[in-house]
Amino acid sequence: MPIDFTPDHVLYQLAVVLIAGIIGGEIFGLMRLPKVTGWIATGILIRATANQHTMVTGLNSGSVELFRPYMHFVLGYIAFTVGAALHFASLRNSGRRLGLLLLGEAVFTPTVVTLIMYFVGRAIAPDQMTMRAGLLLAAIAIAGAPGTTILVVQECRARGILTRTLVAAVALIDMVAVGAFAFVSSYLAEGGAGGEAWHSTWSMAIVSVGREFGLALCVGGLSAVIALVLSRTLVSPAFLGPTMVAVILGSWGGAAGLDVSGILACTFAGIVVSNLKHDVVRSAEAYLHSIGGVLFAAFFTFAGMNLDFSLVMKAAGLVVLYFLARFLGKYVGAYTAMSLAHVPSKVRNYLGLALVPHGGVAVGLILIVQSDPRLQDSAELVTTVGLAALAINQLVGPSGARFALQRAGEANKDLPRLLDFLDEHHITVDVTGKNKDDVIRTLAAQLYTTKDKPSIPQDEFVQKVFEREALASTCLSQGLMVPHAILDSGQEITGVLGISSKGLDLGAPDGHPVHAILLLATPESDRNRHLEVLAAFARAITRDINLREQLYHARSAAFAYDVLHADAAEDINYFLEDALVKAGVGESSEP
Repeated sequence: MPIDFTPDHVLYQLAVVLIAGIIGGEIFGLMRLPKVTGWIATGILIRATANQHTMVTGLNSGSVELFRPYMHFVLGYIAFTVGAALHFASLRNSGRRLGLLLLGEAVFTPTVVTLIMYFVGRAIAPDQMTMRAGLLLAAIAIAGAPGTTILVVQECRARGILTRTLVAAVALIDMVAVGAFAFVSSYLAEGGAGGEAWHSTWSMAIVSVGREFGLALCVGGLSAVIALVLSRTLVSPAFLGPTMVAVILGSWGGAAGLDVSGILACTFAGIVVSNLKHDVVRSAEAYLHSIGGVLFAAFFTFAGMNLDFSLVMKAAGLVVLYFLARFLGKYVGAYTAMSLAHVPSKVRNYLGLALVPHGGVAVGLILIVQSDPRLQDSAELVTTVGLAALAINQLVGPSGARFALQRAGEANKDLPRLLDFLDEHHITVDVTGKNKDDVIRTLAAQLYTTKDKPSIPQDEFVQKVFEREALASTCLSQGLMVPHAILDSGQEITGVLGISSKGLDLGAPDGHPVHAILLLATPESDRNRHLEVLAAFARAITRDINLREQLYHARSAAFAYDVLHADAAEDINYFLEDALVKAGVGESSEP
């Protein structure tokens, strides 16, 4: 009896896409290219050959529509986790930097793209390019690719100021893109930029943006609050992860029902959860971490299947022009913003390149243009140029981001190091105080705004530090002071570093002003690392004049972080696998 095989079941097709994506990612990995690039390239190849192998794979050029809910879930998960990274108390030192970057993205990228696409684009294709299409493409150009960016960061095992700025910014940049698109599309749909009623559409466009953000915040915030209430009353800790998955599903579904952005809703949900109960975010990430490879491999392969690479040939000139215009706008905006923020040069020089990836949000905005009957005069051109350029961006963007992280010296730095607890948000410059007590109280107040604050009340911790200081001064030589307390509970050492370029008169034994105050909170179980930190700091400050001068005169927390975590600072901030070798030099036995 002959076997009649019909490969039209959605799970069979999902298996084919997943296996193909995994193989493509591994091949690109062997070529030392980001796996995400391999997944996307595999998706494009599947779409190009799908109709020829339908009898075997069950796939055709329209198969991706069957998996749209799956893609929405993964995109929602990405938006949730990126939003959860916006823990406001932890962004104290980077707020100005992020604000300037968002301003640059909102101003430079769309302005550069609009001007180049309209004036140069009309010279290339005068019968195709219009101001309306240019404005829509400019708004879409703002969007980034949070999923791709985070995946590249994880693959590179990157850590540093550039990495932190990049991860914190990608969600906010997408929010700017959605807002700009809502404004532009509403303005054009009502007749702006060439229509008859352009003078009366500004207020309607602003209302449209307010509605988009307001409803998304309500949906995402409500979903998050309900989940947090349940986690405190009925849901056990073992089910916090599944509960957060429900938040993602509910936020996206609720937003879709109200015809607003699911990406915005999930981002707001992540922000609310992170700032009300940050530990819950870790539960969700841990819950999905074990299947993260499956989620991302299939998602980015499907993303590649959305893109018809043959579209590149239909408007090759405009596609290349749009790609270059977007890159120029991104780079100029990021470079200008980081120059104003006075960040280290490696961040200023490479952030624009790291922002090149273009992903799911842009696809969603292009689909909106396709479906809006009021924008049909621009839909074909926007779809052709936008998707074709996006295909190029998704193929070269991850490699560009990886190159930027490597050139900035932040790749392969996400390994345990001695001073990991001293990230940018645990550092403050221009610290002041009339005496030791004032300085200790100021730094303790900052420590208790961080995510890893000590387990005991702040007043009790401060009193313990005072008691230790009363036994013997912790002012060491060459402007260093290390007040600390040993705690009965807790898992890992934490602390904050205060820097005064002018120097403080705190009664140091050598009579020198104190420029660096390292306040430590050490659990009894982590006393060995406490001794390593004391020894490493004392050794580096007394022996390395260049490091000492750079640290004492750091202009910002970002510069101080860069000094402590640079390759040249491995004597003070070595990898923990080297601890047995390093800690034997100059250890102190004091508590």
